[in-house]
Amino acid sequence: MMRFAAALIALSIAAPAHALDLSGWLDFSSHAENIDPIRPVVSEIVQDRGSDARWIPGVVASRTQVTMAFQTLGRMVSRPVDLGDRVRQGDVLANLAAEDLAATTRAAEAALAAAEVQRDTARLTLERTQALVARNVASAAQLEQAQRAATAAEAGAEQARSALVQARDAQGYARMTAPFAGVVSAVYEAPGSVLGAGTPVLQLSAENRREAVIDLPESALASLPDRAVFTVWQRMDPDRQMRAVLDRIDPVADAATRTRRLYLTLPPDAPFRLGSLVRARLGTASEPALMLSAAAIFRRDGAPHVWRVLRDDGSARVEAVPITPAGDFHDRVLIQDGLAPGDEVVVRGVNSLSDGQPVGPRVRP
Repeated sequence: MMRFAAALIALSIAAPAHALDLSGWLDFSSHAENIDPIRPVVSEIVQDRGSDARWIPGVVASRTQVTMAFQTLGRMVSRPVDLGDRVRQGDVLANLAAEDLAATTRAAEAALAAAEVQRDTARLTLERTQALVARNVASAAQLEQAQRAATAAEAGAEQARSALVQARDAQGYARMTAPFAGVVSAVYEAPGSVLGAGTPVLQLSAENRREAVIDLPESALASLPDRAVFTVWQRMDPDRQMRAVLDRIDPVADAATRTRRLYLTLPPDAPFRLGSLVRARLGTASEPALMLSAAAIFRRDGAPHVWRVLRDDGSARVEAVPITPAGDFHDRVLIQDGLAPGDEVVVRGVNSLSDGQPVGPRVRP
């Protein structure tokens, strides 16, 4: 063994340097330069913002609500409907005492008859005065007086005729009927009350267009797009959820709570009765409310994009995905289209990536 080691040393001393050139074996610098390191990415998982959001209390109301009142004064003698009753168009809702209105009509008829007699008498007087003036028996002053009396009598008869028309109309207003099919949602007066014209008696609400009414603070409205979609359900039946669409927002905030009222249109087959308490949240199972950091968005050809991470069998790469933003909320963006819950999106260094570029493990932002 000692002889073999000594021979190897002697060979290394005697051999030329280039014969034992091991630089090609031991130089790893060129290989290291060609390897592109796979960097980790700072990303977030897209989630349905509405699924974890707290529900918002609301109440079911009608889009069409009418306060019913009599068009004439009188004493209400009957109200055959009560709170919560469903009525059809033309159904009687309340009645006034017909005797008082009938007496008023008879008095108006008598007043018209007297006014017509006075008118006819004034006409005859004017004709006689004109004949006397033609024979120089009556003076011009008497003729003017007869003309004035005839004109006043004509006006009095016309006034009495109008009063009779009003009395007959008032007699017809003694019966209150439903202008459309709906439900009695409020009652203000009971039978026996003496009412003036226009005094509210009850409220009638149509059932064909129902809404869920909720209140939100001003800060929460910034991220709501037009026609935002909500999920509405009742506490006692959480599995029966309905899709509701934002219809309108009150332009003025409530002075006490500083909240704005939102009206969500419910489908015609919604099982909620008027006045029912409901719960609402933004988004639905098929139309989730996806929120994303604004730093994840970059523009390509003028259109907003994000980098979605595709992971498969331990490898990962990024791809550019076009998105449709629906609104901003501070440093977050509501995504309307382009992503789905569970997608991994890069939120840092978006301007230094390219399509198909491999990436490393995920780092939380």
